[in-house]
Amino acid sequence: MTPRERTDQSLESSFERYLQDKGKGRGGDGGNYRRNAARELERFAEWAAGDRGDDDWTGIVPDDVDREPTFEDLDERVFREYARHLAGDRGLKQNTVQTYYRYLSAWCGWCVDEGYLEAHYAQRASAMAPLPEDDGRKPGDQQAWTSEQRHVLTRHVNERARDAIETYTTLPEDTDPLDKQRARYEALKAARDRAFVFVLAYTAVRVGELLRDPNDPRRRGVRWEEISLEDGSMDVYRKKQQWDAASLPDPVITPLRSYRQLMDPPTERWSVFPTFDQRTLATLVQNELANQGMRSGAVEKRRNEYARDLLLALNEDIRPPSITTDGARSILQRLSEAAEIDIDHPKHDYLAPHGGRRGMGEVLVRAFGYTVAARYLDNSEEMVRERYSHIEAGELGDVATEALHKVDSLNP
Repeated sequence: MTPRERTDQSLESSFERYLQDKGKGRGGDGGNYRRNAARELERFAEWAAGDRGDDDWTGIVPDDVDREPTFEDLDERVFREYARHLAGDRGLKQNTVQTYYRYLSAWCGWCVDEGYLEAHYAQRASAMAPLPEDDGRKPGDQQAWTSEQRHVLTRHVNERARDAIETYTTLPEDTDPLDKQRARYEALKAARDRAFVFVLAYTAVRVGELLRDPNDPRRRGVRWEEISLEDGSMDVYRKKQQWDAASLPDPVITPLRSYRQLMDPPTERWSVFPTFDQRTLATLVQNELANQGMRSGAVEKRRNEYARDLLLALNEDIRPPSITTDGARSILQRLSEAAEIDIDHPKHDYLAPHGGRRGMGEVLVRAFGYTVAARYLDNSEEMVRERYSHIEAGELGDVATEALHKVDSLNP
């Protein structure tokens, strides 16, 4: 199809090809970018057709024409009007408006390359003029676990895991088997939570590199085969789309070793942080046993031999999926509340997963400077300087204060 023939195509006819090009994973069907871009393109298509916007908005097709919007209808005035529509949505923050428009702009650029459009209308100054300025939010305003918060949380999960493991390991020999299983389950859950918190608090690994992302098939959560407690390292799939080794500092080793010993996974391919969600595990176990040829009555009889489906899964090597980032947030909300941690943040009333990484970044920058911190955080030094610029600003303020004291003392 020639570029001229493509101009009369509907806008939506290009979406799937664009998303395939921009998606991640086999077939381009994974990745958060694809999901978010698809959402924003659909919103734009609805707006262009007159189905979204103010009550008097009829879309970009002339009133006397009965058809869906096509590329012939697009020009910089359309993108300017859409930028005005986004900016006028009072429910959106300023940088959220910018983000939504960037999804549309990226598609527009692709359409130029593919011959749907003659020019990148979305990037023209007149089209972007209605967009709000950046709201000035600095990286230092984002949540970072303080040393006190990290100490309170790690102490809480450590005490909770220690008590649960001690309860399980000191049960009398004549304890009912199901009661013993319940104690083991509680110990496993507490040990998993402790190991997870310590990894978040001290490794500075991105939470998306540790856990499963339902929108990206390559991110299925770190497995035991990817952890070396002897070497103090962990292989993770980095944000830069490649595997890399991350460091496991000393505080992380003992919680992970204790947790692994208690879990005793059937194979190294088990997720380090599997879901404990009962509904998910019940469905998983039922389906797997049925696939093995077991009838429904036999399946339920087998399940009734275990206090929890997780324990049956361990015994039968039915590998549950890793928890997701949403699951991580739920865990940290629960733990933050239980530990009664004092949190003063406009967005989060709990210690959010990303705050562990940022808190560790603060520690590294203050202790060793930007170069060492950048290596540990798997970021460029330039990016680390930008994200932790508030630290340098504070230090320069201290230098200025000291200079003023010296000058004032010389000129009484």
